[in-house]
Order: sequence, then C-alpha cells, then structure tokens
Amino acid sequence: MDLFQWSLLLFSILIIGIPLLYRWSTTFNFHCKMALFFGWCAYWTANMSIFLSPFLRRNPDNMKLLRTFIWPLKRFFGIKIAVQGSENLNTKEPYVMVCNHQTYLDLLGMMEIIPDRCVPVAKRELLYLGLMGHACWLSGMIFIDRRKKDEAREILRQAAQNMWRENMRIWVYPEGTRNKGRTLLPFKRGAFHLAVQAQVPIVPVVISSYRDFYCSKEKRFTAGNLKIQILPKVDTKDLGPEDVPALTDSIRKRMQETYDEICGETSRGKDAKL
Repeated sequence: MDLFQWSLLLFSILIIGIPLLYRWSTTFNFHCKMALFFGWCAYWTANMSIFLSPFLRRNPDNMKLLRTFIWPLKRFFGIKIAVQGSENLNTKEPYVMVCNHQTYLDLLGMMEIIPDRCVPVAKRELLYLGLMGHACWLSGMIFIDRRKKDEAREILRQAAQNMWRENMRIWVYPEGTRNKGRTLLPFKRGAFHLAVQAQVPIVPVVISSYRDFYCSKEKRFTAGNLKIQILPKVDTKDLGPEDVPALTDSIRKRMQETYDEICGETSRGKDAKL
C-alpha cells in the first residue's frame, strides 16, 4: 500500500477505535474527560487573559466570567448538582465561606453556588501558570504561599481589612489540601482568624462524596449526582483570637456531620433508582 492508503487506513482505525475505546474503556474515558476538564479551563482562561485583559482591571466581579466559562462543564460530564440551603447566602454583608476539598471537580461545585464578589484563596503556584494564572489574578483571587506562614498571615490580614471596604466574600478550603477520605482533615485556622479579624460571619459549605461516579485511583469517571449543603452562617461578632480554636472545631464538627448525612442520602437515592 502507498502512503495515501496507509494514511486512510490509520484514519479509519482512529475514527472507529476512539469512540469504541471511549465507550468501553473506563480508563480511556477517564483520561478523555480529565483532558476536557483541564483543556476547557485552560482555553477559556487564556481567552480571558488575552482578549479581555485590555478592558479589565483586577476585580472580584470578574469571577462572574470564570463562573460563566466553567459552569457548562457539569453538563458535558452528566453531573447533576442539587443545592440545599441557598437562602443562607441571601445576605449583602461580607462573609467567609469554608468548604471541604476532595478533588479538582470541586471547582464545579464552587461555580454552582459562588456568590457575587466572592474570591477563593488559592495556592501561590497557581499564579505562575501563565495565562491561566493571569486570568485568576484578574478575578481577584487571593494567593498565599503556605510555606511562608508570616507572609500568608499578612496577606489574610490585608484581606480582612478589604472585606468591608470592598464588600468582598472569601472562599477557603480549610483542610488545606485535597482529601479523598470519609473524614474531614483537621482544619487550618487561617480562614477562622480571617473571619474573626474582619468580624464577619462564616458560611460552611459541604459537598457530598464523588465516590459513586468518580475515582482517580480506579480511573473511573461516569455521570452522577452531587449534593451541596449550605449551612446557616456562624456569627463571629465580639469573638477574639482566643476563640478561634473552639470556633474551628465546632464548625468542622458540624460540617462532618452534614457530610455524613448528605453522603448517606446520595447513596440511598442511588439504591432507590436501582
């Protein structure tokens, strides 16, 4: 066979083989979906950085653009998100949102409920991811280097001062890293010091487990259901630094109880369909 025939044969194999692999191989399906997830985020943040940055300044309102770009991903993946407690975000005052952290897909849950003028606290490494980092900077994200604790405390202290002046909300993952276990990791206290310093409420958010439809270890990523529970706000008025440890522990306990509850409900709902 000549070069053209070999090329035609290879093209035919790819056209037929890729859809079959996607359908029958969970590993291939997993990698395709993760490539779509990261590629989608990279594509839209690059567009925001290149084409919109001349017209934008660093502002928390720009999170609306990221939310608009990322929100459709849940439909591509077949993830249905049920939100309970949305009324607990119906307040005009600043507040700190604390949420459990399990996987990269938490980004979908965040974009489902994140209120206006709310920015996440992120690892400083994200800032150096080229155009993506620039788009995140434009959106007002707060970057900290957890290895430099004094610097991180100063950044959060400045954020506390800015919350009232700029009417900001701040989203924090207090576990500090992704956690695949059923028990929440011990919470780091930065978010709670931030809320106490600014004298703003804390709104706990709990995302149910992904294990029924997503597992990076097993290379499994199917359609599924996710539940997000927004708990009533916790007031920090008149609290001081000495109250932070007890405040942290009490909120973690409430979030763990909620996590256990909504994970049970999600599992029961799946069993009922079966």
